[in-house]
Amino acid sequence: METKSGRGLTPAIKVVILFGVISLLGDMVYESARGANSQYFNLLSITAAQVGLVFGIGEFLGYFLRLLAGVLSDKSGKHWIFIFIGYGMLLVVPFMGFTMNWNILVILILMERIGKSLRNPAKDTVLSGIAENQVGIGFAFGLQEALDQIGALSGPLIFTLVFFLTGKSEIAEYQLSYKLLFIPFIFLMLFVIYAYRSIKRNNLIADIKKKEFCSDRLEPIFWIYTAFTFFCTLGFVNFSIIGYHLKANNLMSDGNITLLYAGAMAVDAVAALLVGKAYDHMKKKKEMKTGGLAVLMAIPFITLLLPFMTVSNSIVLIIIGMVIFGIVMGTHETIMRSAIADITPFHKRGTSYGVFNAAYGLALLIGSALMGWLYDLNQPGIIIAFTCVAEVVAILLYFKMVHTVKTCERQIV
Repeated sequence: METKSGRGLTPAIKVVILFGVISLLGDMVYESARGANSQYFNLLSITAAQVGLVFGIGEFLGYFLRLLAGVLSDKSGKHWIFIFIGYGMLLVVPFMGFTMNWNILVILILMERIGKSLRNPAKDTVLSGIAENQVGIGFAFGLQEALDQIGALSGPLIFTLVFFLTGKSEIAEYQLSYKLLFIPFIFLMLFVIYAYRSIKRNNLIADIKKKEFCSDRLEPIFWIYTAFTFFCTLGFVNFSIIGYHLKANNLMSDGNITLLYAGAMAVDAVAALLVGKAYDHMKKKKEMKTGGLAVLMAIPFITLLLPFMTVSNSIVLIIIGMVIFGIVMGTHETIMRSAIADITPFHKRGTSYGVFNAAYGLALLIGSALMGWLYDLNQPGIIIAFTCVAEVVAILLYFKMVHTVKTCERQIV
């Protein structure tokens, strides 16, 4: 597929960019809400434990159900059905602006997460398959994440702009901001349709060369990698806790909290591009499909810093912590997804993304709920200790993973 089109772009590169635009618009819808939900629920007199539990359940469903969605998309081969339904369910986010009923809000939050669980394994399978032979997996996921985070950056600014223009940040202003998210949702669905037609027109999926790792099964390296990801994520301080901490202690205004989250998403975008390129560079340098895994070594070490900074009472430390937060997120969304494509066969990729994301979601559930509970008990020291233990285990698993990779690579050389 070397045919050029447009301004010298191959059809594959154009599709990668299209997926990035889709992610951008999707993030405008749901990340803007996620950056404001904690503060909105605080106005509704909901406790940190409730917020942490609901967000944890939402993240767990959003990731765990990817296992089922991934298996079904692999077996059926109908990836686009899952993509269309999954993105279509983002419609529930603007409807959060029509209610203050906690039970209804919980349902809407969970539906949004379920929608993401349906679309992501299929989307990542299609994107990785197109990119691995023609674009570079690290670059493709890095570019997607960078554009994705432009949406995550601009989305929360919708809330910030409404607060600024009205001079208030009460319930009515939050509800208006939610309703404005209908606009990016409409554009999102139009781009999904266009991407589908572009892939069909250029027959990109049929031209995928299905590279394998050691065999057509999920190898031990995949399970070790999944465990490594689990413990890295288990000790990760979620923004639902950070945002609640800032609001509950009056450390920042509501507008500045959403602005801070937007800034972290900007860092995420830059980090995604850099680590994506670094991942592809390491693969070429080592001449190994799994050569890019070396980039993952930094994740547990920088994650260790988050609780010391983001749940402190120092604005400077919190801002630095949110920069680190953005770097960790950019690495999670780029390298962790890219690596799956390099350690699993294509026809098992939906399943592998599903398993991987189920473990990721379980870690978010346990981590968010436990940290929210500890925060209500005013136990920041235990939060720090919990993070340290989780990340030390992740470091040990990383070295186990490196050893396993070397063994497997020798088998296929």
